[in-house]
Amino acid sequence: MPANTKKRVTINDIATMAGISKTTVSFYLNGKTERMSSKTQERIREAIAKTGYEPSPIARGMNAKKTSLIGVIIGDITNTFSNQIVKGIEGVAAEKGYRTLVSSSNHSRTDERAYIDRLLAVGVDGFIVQPTARFKEISQVIEAAGKQLVFFDSKFYDFASSWVKTDNYEATFRAVTECARKGYERFLLVAAPPQLLSSRIERTSGFVDALEASEVGFTQFEIENDQVDVPKLQEFLRSNIDGTTPTLVFAPNCWTLPDVYVAMREFYPMMPDKVGLLGFDNAEWVGVASPSVSVVMQPALEEGRQACRLLLDLIAGDATVDPHQVLSCDVQWGATTL
Repeated sequence: MPANTKKRVTINDIATMAGISKTTVSFYLNGKTERMSSKTQERIREAIAKTGYEPSPIARGMNAKKTSLIGVIIGDITNTFSNQIVKGIEGVAAEKGYRTLVSSSNHSRTDERAYIDRLLAVGVDGFIVQPTARFKEISQVIEAAGKQLVFFDSKFYDFASSWVKTDNYEATFRAVTECARKGYERFLLVAAPPQLLSSRIERTSGFVDALEASEVGFTQFEIENDQVDVPKLQEFLRSNIDGTTPTLVFAPNCWTLPDVYVAMREFYPMMPDKVGLLGFDNAEWVGVASPSVSVVMQPALEEGRQACRLLLDLIAGDATVDPHQVLSCDVQWGATTL
């Protein structure tokens, strides 16, 4: 063992030093000292002081039925939206003495379920989740374990839940209406099937309703299995962009925007007069890309903060925080639109 490696002191070590059982030490650490003599308590205190022993928050929480740990499931941890969400969650959690365990599902139901199972095994006190389209059945596992759950970014319309999200419908309606007003005459929707996720339903509905109000139609490219087939998308774009009719491409799923942007490379010279692109989030690169991308931006940091406040309120059973919250989005106009 390297010289600078210190052996972790365990509850067994404390029990041995104090000359008592491991169970007695466990009772002491969890505040169950009603039937414990003051002499025994003093021996345990002395052993802890000599060794600098710090109880494992996980092991201690498993015994006490509380770990002060929050499980966070993010769809894609690599983008700025997710980073800001986590930063917001961790800031509020730390203020209240909680720590977070963050996992990225990569929008995979299989990975999502695996992380939920692991976090339940650790004994987290609750979950904050950006759900995949098929999360509903997985949520039943969380409910059966008696853990609290808060959704962010999306919720399920036929599922009673607590959530924090943004005004997806209104923000999309405003942005698309503005694009129609600026002169785009043809619109292309590049999106995954809405299914039961509120963010997808609301953004698609906002897009459709804005065009109906502007008396403009659209053509849709449906993303299959939550994976963008770039060559297939390029074929779709070529067949629907004639270089004469001002055409706007709308990519409402933030995780698709990088692939959509790449697929549109041959149309960059036509931007923004004849070809436009409007997406969601991705603040880490859309502003510095060339051409810069117009996007609807969500207040991710505040969304994370509110989600954590809500979860901690549910865990405490206080019922003082609104379980259904909607935050407002802004539009960051770039060079890909008029």
